[in-house]
Amino acid sequence: MAIWRAPDGIVVEAIVLDDRPLLRISQDIGGRLYLQGYCAGVSELAAHGVDLAQLVEDDRRTA
Repeated sequence: MAIWRAPDGIVVEAIVLDDRPLLRISQDIGGRLYLQGYCAGVSELAAHGVDLAQLVEDDRRTA
């Protein structure tokens, strides 16, 4: 699945949870990921403080 990162440590991952495609929003603080929430679509990311213009795809596939 795809992973995007923002400069402030935000990590957005496209995942499947309970047979539903979701976006998982986490924040990387000191090398540890802290879950912020899940979204059903891109339009909901702003509610978690994610700025779409700052997201960059991460090709390392590790979070």
